Amino acid sequence: ALALGDVAQQLGTGTYVANAVSGNIPPVLLAPTVFLVSAFIAFSVGSSWGTFAIMIPIAIPVALTLGLPVPLMLGAAISGAIFGDHASPISDTTVLASMASASDHIEHVRTQLPYALLAAGIAAIGFLIVGMML
Repeated sequence: ALALGDVAQQLGTGTYVANAVSGNIPPVLLAPTVFLVSAFIAFSVGSSWGTFAIMIPIAIPVALTLGLPVPLMLGAAISGAIFGDHASPISDTTVLASMASASDHIEHVRTQLPYALLAAGIAAIGFLIVGMML
């Protein structure tokens, strides 16, 4: 994960994405977009740390280039990654939790998902509201 983050940083992925979204995506939608992209990546790979390595080197240059608060973009990237990791059926923490409780793994994922989705929805709306206040 760290190697992938280093490669993304050396390629200038953050600068490229910042230039690509500048003028194409309204700034009000950038924090919710970073949150949702981070959540999708973490859910897909089952790793919040891997998602941090991918998204943080992108979120910071986007924030700096577009004049957005860096803590807002970092918060969106980190919270999206944590949600995706928590909700992912292939995450090590999800597998460990179902094994430790001796419950069916898919049933565990199914029972956790409504709570995780509720929190993610509230977070996405919160990022949207903060984006509107900028």
